[in-house]
Amino acid sequence: MTSATLTIDLDAIAANWQALDAQTSCETAAVVKANAYGLGADRVAQRLARAGARRFFVALAEEGLSLRKALGEGPEICVFSGHMAGDTDMIRQAQLVPMLNSVEQMQRHQASLRTHPYGIQLDSGMNRLGMEPAEWAGLREAAMAGPLRMVMSHLACADEPDHAMNPHQLRMFDQMTQGLSVPRSLSATGGILLGADYHFDLTRPGIGLYGGQPFAAARQVATIEVPVIQIRDVVPGESVGYGNAWVARTPARIATIAAGYADGILRAMGPKAYVRAGATRCKVVGRISMDLIGVDVTNCKTIPDSVELLGPHQSVDALAEAAGTIGYEILTSLGARYARRYLET
Repeated sequence: MTSATLTIDLDAIAANWQALDAQTSCETAAVVKANAYGLGADRVAQRLARAGARRFFVALAEEGLSLRKALGEGPEICVFSGHMAGDTDMIRQAQLVPMLNSVEQMQRHQASLRTHPYGIQLDSGMNRLGMEPAEWAGLREAAMAGPLRMVMSHLACADEPDHAMNPHQLRMFDQMTQGLSVPRSLSATGGILLGADYHFDLTRPGIGLYGGQPFAAARQVATIEVPVIQIRDVVPGESVGYGNAWVARTPARIATIAAGYADGILRAMGPKAYVRAGATRCKVVGRISMDLIGVDVTNCKTIPDSVELLGPHQSVDALAEAAGTIGYEILTSLGARYARRYLET
């Protein structure tokens, strides 16, 4: 088989959810937007439901509709983008709970789905989504009169525990929601780790479920093994790949492996990226192309059949660091060509 293999440990995802849930005394939901960060929302959500998750968050109504088909009736599915034009039928059909972000969305929801449950998203300082304090003050009474399920906001700097933005947003959210009789939610993974003051009634872990920072104790979730297509020996002065970007200074043995930026392996990581061939750390050489990558396997005792790009020896955040990005982008960039393999008990 030529395609790389992406192995997804569903039991590790469930264990990460349980570990984060154990750090709070409130309900723990699960964020499965962007196809569960690229790992397969249907399989991931089904496993998390078995572990005890009863509320899920997606970004778009279309994602919610697909997730409902996978989960069936019962679990609540909340939509961060709220009630957009054209979403009404999907929200009704899939029994989704939109997180209304503006006066316009509130008006649209009341006009088309007046008795249908909804949530409210507040802007506590991030200036991305949600109602600002003045807007919320004008709508609060009307919102509380309807089938309101929850009120939420989102932290901008939760992955930096000492950042002044965290207590500022905590104060803003607390002020905006004082006296409410519905569940409140402020924290995703980073907020959970900030402590009980940030937990309120519901937390919404995302990246921590999938093995990413800032949840340092997370279990490894994803492994990528890439087949070796060809081995060649190069002499000093010979180059590898497009643009002669890498030139051998000493005799070297180069493996060409079957993956590239079409598989979500970002070109930017090339100069700093490594793979593993067994216990041997092997440098990526030359430019990452669409389907192929050169790897220096000179120090390998035996010629490898495949190499590990992501896995026990290299976390998603280590790979992201090589590309100058974050683990979220690595996971959500994974392409469709991988042979996907799911592990669960």
